[in-house]
Amino acid sequence: MNVDLSPKFPRTFAEGEGGGYYNWASADSPMLREAQVAAGKLVLKPRGFALPHYSDCSKVGYVLEGNCGVGLKLAADPKDKMAFIGLKKGDIIPVPLGSVSWWYNYGNSDVVIVFLGDTTRAYVPGEITYFLLAGPQGHLAAFSPEFIARTYHINVEKAQKLADSQQSVFFKKLGQEEAEGIPKPSEDLVNIWTQNIDSASPDVQVKNGGKSTTLTGTKFPFLGEVGLNVTRLVLEPNATRAPAYASDAQVFYVAKGSGQVQIVGLQGKLCLNTIVETGQIFVVPSFFMVTFSANGEGMELVSIVTSPRPATGELASKNSVLNTIPSILQVSLNLTPELNQHFRQMMETGTIIVPPTNLDQA
Repeated sequence: MNVDLSPKFPRTFAEGEGGGYYNWASADSPMLREAQVAAGKLVLKPRGFALPHYSDCSKVGYVLEGNCGVGLKLAADPKDKMAFIGLKKGDIIPVPLGSVSWWYNYGNSDVVIVFLGDTTRAYVPGEITYFLLAGPQGHLAAFSPEFIARTYHINVEKAQKLADSQQSVFFKKLGQEEAEGIPKPSEDLVNIWTQNIDSASPDVQVKNGGKSTTLTGTKFPFLGEVGLNVTRLVLEPNATRAPAYASDAQVFYVAKGSGQVQIVGLQGKLCLNTIVETGQIFVVPSFFMVTFSANGEGMELVSIVTSPRPATGELASKNSVLNTIPSILQVSLNLTPELNQHFRQMMETGTIIVPPTNLDQA
């Protein structure tokens, strides 16, 4: 299996006065197609508005910067009205398959949101395909005026005006009067439709090492609607995340900093050994083992696993997959009794996040 796992920056998909959307194409990163995962990044300028749309995959959004609102209507429950939810930095927002959404930046600074999704049912594996409900590429502009007139019980002239009035393709910047007509997001929906992963209690926290926080459908029921797990990993300067694997593909986005990543795959082959930077994504195929080591400024990553309950394995800590009967470990690794004892002791007392250490003293 010859795979290209090299990290990638996005390409520009669409830009306008109100913002832009940037995606990672499967043509640039074939592993996205193989693993059936996808990523995109939305940037909204102040008063920027992303037109209503739906897509062909389930995904989660992670707010990297700013405050904004999202209008969300679930396809699975068409009787429910569209909710308008406020988002802030660090929030996770699930967007289930086929749900209609629109996004508005009501703040004074840019909003940046990265989306990570599962494209198992997508038209193009490895990419998110969007279907617009407004604008010149929207459905109302595509159908003939006669059909629109019959659908909404209006005359053909008004139906034609309805289609012709939509000029903005993906984004628009609202005028002051238009912006004043947008309601404030509902405070009642916070912690029901969203969770702030930045402020959540970490599952693992190591002094001078960092922390790891995972949201699941058990902790965050709405996340169960998209069938994904979301993890945020923060590594302090020069700290390391010990090697681990998952039974399902993972896609990582480097939210801050930089560091080294190594991935080991089939036949124990080192498939990737490189530096990753802020703004890049990379894919870890199912069962491949991955480890990270932050550079001097530290590193933050957010990732998804394309399963609500993945099987995972750690190479370090007391939960290590190598933590077995002492004689079995000694025979398997062909160790002397003394080294076997020392190795087991280090494994038992170690953690999955490792602070910087002096290797000469270990």
